[in-house]
Amino acid sequence: MEFNTPIVIVGAGISGLCVAHWLKQRGFRVIVMEKDSEVGGTMKTLRDNEWLIETGPNSALETTPLFNQLLDELGITNQRLYANEASATRYVVRDGRLLPLPTSPIAFLTSTIWTLNGKLRLLKEPFIGRAPFEESVADFVRRRLGKEFLDYAINPFVAGVYAGDPEKLSIQSAFPKLYSLESTYGGLMKGAIKSRRERKQRKEFSKDRAKLFSFVDGMQTLPRSLAARLGDSLKLGTTVDHIIPLRAGTYPIYTVSYRHEGVQQTVDAAAVVLAAPAYRTASIIRPIDPEMATTLESIYYPPVAEVFLGFKIDQVNQSLDGFGFLVPEIEHRKILGAIWSSTLFPKRAPEGSVALTTFVGGARQPDLVSMDNDQLTMLALEELHSLMGVQSEPVYSRIIRWERAIPQYNLGYYRVLKAMDRFEQNFRGAFLCGNFRGGIAVGDCIMNAEKVANRIVAIFTK
Repeated sequence: MEFNTPIVIVGAGISGLCVAHWLKQRGFRVIVMEKDSEVGGTMKTLRDNEWLIETGPNSALETTPLFNQLLDELGITNQRLYANEASATRYVVRDGRLLPLPTSPIAFLTSTIWTLNGKLRLLKEPFIGRAPFEESVADFVRRRLGKEFLDYAINPFVAGVYAGDPEKLSIQSAFPKLYSLESTYGGLMKGAIKSRRERKQRKEFSKDRAKLFSFVDGMQTLPRSLAARLGDSLKLGTTVDHIIPLRAGTYPIYTVSYRHEGVQQTVDAAAVVLAAPAYRTASIIRPIDPEMATTLESIYYPPVAEVFLGFKIDQVNQSLDGFGFLVPEIEHRKILGAIWSSTLFPKRAPEGSVALTTFVGGARQPDLVSMDNDQLTMLALEELHSLMGVQSEPVYSRIIRWERAIPQYNLGYYRVLKAMDRFEQNFRGAFLCGNFRGGIAVGDCIMNAEKVANRIVAIFTK
């Protein structure tokens, strides 16, 4: 179809770019406005000689067939890299040692991460009923699986995924699929068995079975390829100030006010997709819905520092035969964990060298991110020396900071989600789309972007 009035997408992260890509494929005129000088949002890749640094997601899980579809449409399937098989091994710290997380029932029984009592506690899980109220991730896991499983499995996992605090995150909002195993099937073990058949029918994979991948030149390959397809439809260095509805009804019109190269301009849009971070979206919609703006501003994004360090192979005593390691809060360390970047994918470090990416801060220890670069490097080195036997100074270092890293789906977040639904009902033709809604993983963002694109198509093809 041909549609002359454009759809404006605010934000050129993976969510906004995917919405724009699929709308353009369907014949819509789109304009993507991004305040930054390049696309990707947090999904950016830096190349410094032979070092490759991911400033955001280091990889993605192939949880949806949309990945294959998207990569085929962009012509970049041949650039996809699946992770080294060794990355299936993941470590967790217990009593100052790196212990592999078990990947089979037998390995679980012989693992020393949990005590015998901790393992036996899991046998109660099928006999525990549903909770009648919203729970934190921590309360949910303690109730169903026990404190030890929370301390040495879920707590470090939450730190690795959300950089979050399981005592504050909502189980139903932050991990809805886990929550649904109880709410739908009555328990985790029963639900895991039954839901596997349903995922197979949808051709989806659970995150523990999905394949991990990146690209030859890093994760930013995906947003850059989307941007290349959009061409002149993409406006970088463009700040959207606000949107004002001019006409309501079946086919609304919005005036979008924006600044490009210092010049204030406006454009009329048939629909607006707000795919910027929640706190940025709040300032855009404040003139038309101050209550919704305040709600979006309430979403907590903890700060995170990424300490990327390069070493010669002989400086590291630990065998780098895995994805990396996560640190439980109960271990009282100053890092959240580390990814063994050069083990995951090739050409992340020069020949004879290794790349280790350590994460500091998050909701657990946000104040540490305010340390200067030298202090952060020393902190990471001390922890890597203690846990991995890393010796002497790195041959390369790079610090990346995110003052607002990952949105936290904390207790009561269902009210935030309901407010988003109301906003879209009140302002037909305005859509909220980003990792603050529907999941923070790359696959979640892509699936939600497709849903938004389909909703827009449905409005204009009735």
